[in-house]
Amino acid sequence: MTPRDDLLQAFVDGALAPAERAAVEAALQGDAALARRVLRLAEQKRLLKERFDPVLLEPVPERLHLRPPAWTGYARAAALVAVGIAIGLALPSPFDKPATAPIAATQPASASPASPFAARAARAHAVYAAEVRHPVEVDATQQEHLVAWLSKRLGTPLKVPVLVDDGFELLGGRLLPGPDGPVAQFMYQEASGRRLTLYVSARSAQEGPTAFRFAQDGPVSVFYWIDGRWGYALSGEIDKGALSRVSSSVYRQLNP
Repeated sequence: MTPRDDLLQAFVDGALAPAERAAVEAALQGDAALARRVLRLAEQKRLLKERFDPVLLEPVPERLHLRPPAWTGYARAAALVAVGIAIGLALPSPFDKPATAPIAATQPASASPASPFAARAARAHAVYAAEVRHPVEVDATQQEHLVAWLSKRLGTPLKVPVLVDDGFELLGGRLLPGPDGPVAQFMYQEASGRRLTLYVSARSAQEGPTAFRFAQDGPVSVFYWIDGRWGYALSGEIDKGALSRVSSSVYRQLNP
């Protein structure tokens, strides 16, 4: 068997079924030239990730943000006037008989727009949580080294929350680039394969809120907060209630 290039690329990406993977591995054992091709593909993948992964985490330039056209200000003012008139017409006259109080309508709370910090955390989660073979740079078997390394790079002692009681085991972590310096990302996984990431970054001058905030960035839910000089964001493709419970556990462990 001489595997095609697309099959070799899928082998390097960890995207083959077990039977196909076993066949490629058998072919590699007896073909040094084929093994060199696989090494070149693996090195090419590494260089591409090294070169372009940081681009995925760059903040969106201000010039690319959508701005509403000038006429929307007039439309908004007209709408407010219309709402005011409607409310005025709906209010009872002081000479009218009192009416039965209406039942207040309730609306479910929605996520606030993601801040730049939360958006970066969500994008980092989306990029690395989907990885099959290399979700982390240093795995949990080297946790002591991982924590010491990331603490040194960020310039602060880092703690790694234990989320076993919440159903998530630590997979490991990695170092990421951020707008204000290095960023640490820790990844957790539950038995079903769902993953959470804890994103730790120096607080940006633009970040104002200090309390828990919830944001939604596409399919990724994010709970984030600022504590002193540091920002924390827990991201995952899970429902808001479950993520809130785990975020509270993380916060308690980081602030005993």
